[in-house]
Amino acid sequence: MPSQQRQRLRDLGIAPGHYPTGPSNSITDVAGVQVGHATVIDGATIRTGATAILPHAGNLFQDKVPAALAVLNGFGKFAGSTQIAELGELESPILLTNTLATGRAIEAIHRWTLAQPGNERVVSINAVVGETNDSRLNDIRAGRPTIDEIGLALAAATVAPVIEGAVGAGTGTVAFGLKGGIGCSSRRVGIDGETFTIGVLVQSNYGGTLRIGGQPYETPSAHDRDGSIVIVVATDAPLSARNLERLATRAFGGLARTGAALSNGSGDYALAFSTADGVRRTPQRRKTITAYPDLSNDRISPLFEAAIEATEEAILNSLCMAETMSGFNAASGQHSTIEAISPARIATIRGNQS
Repeated sequence: MPSQQRQRLRDLGIAPGHYPTGPSNSITDVAGVQVGHATVIDGATIRTGATAILPHAGNLFQDKVPAALAVLNGFGKFAGSTQIAELGELESPILLTNTLATGRAIEAIHRWTLAQPGNERVVSINAVVGETNDSRLNDIRAGRPTIDEIGLALAAATVAPVIEGAVGAGTGTVAFGLKGGIGCSSRRVGIDGETFTIGVLVQSNYGGTLRIGGQPYETPSAHDRDGSIVIVVATDAPLSARNLERLATRAFGGLARTGAALSNGSGDYALAFSTADGVRRTPQRRKTITAYPDLSNDRISPLFEAAIEATEEAILNSLCMAETMSGFNAASGQHSTIEAISPARIATIRGNQS
């Protein structure tokens, strides 16, 4: 687990953007969203895990939520993407894990979904799994996390503020040559007298030239360009799948603000979903003609900006909350150590801003 000595970006004096955050500045500020981690650290070589995101606490297969996926660079594996594109909805939890565990994560979702009351006759499931490659700190060839270990992330899902840093699917990840991980942020936006929440969770594992608050942060591996990131955007605003795709695409604006290289070897994915009750695809609504509420194009721009802000901060929180980690580089077969970002150097950036 992350050390209590680590601090989030705002605790270090840097607050990106201008929209207010939710109470915990986390994706779980979107009511009903649950997140769980399974962190797998074993011996000197295993540094991996899984993170589960549940849009609501009910039966996700029966009460589907509208969703959309945006892909900036598709060098990666995102299971379930074609059905999301075709139908514009989620019917399973979202699991994040390492590249070679994608198949095991699909099986973990199958087991979890088939066991839900009301799913006794289900014979097809669109399991949604995103991945990044944690082989710079983890023996990714060793078959961990197992299906059972991934299932622990689903079982641990809660509405509590999300634990960040080198946990779950972020246990072995690396970003900008520094220790990456899981990070979250949220924003609240007022539109026509109503307040909507945007929540973002990221699995950071990519490269580029790191920028914090618009200023450069010199990293130990400035040449480190490749890698991947998965961004999950949740909102309680009533959005169609079409506008959720537009919202997901805006998350890449926050990715760019951090100095991402967006290289040939990078997999950059953003998945957005809405938890609004009025747009949920219940069995009854799927059987007939249904009118769904839809925030109009003319009113959606503040949500776009909020998604950019929350994505940038979530990524930087993933770095700030991660600790230095030693592990095993599966490609070289050698011991490896990845240093954490320096809070003292972040303080210097804060001083330059003032």
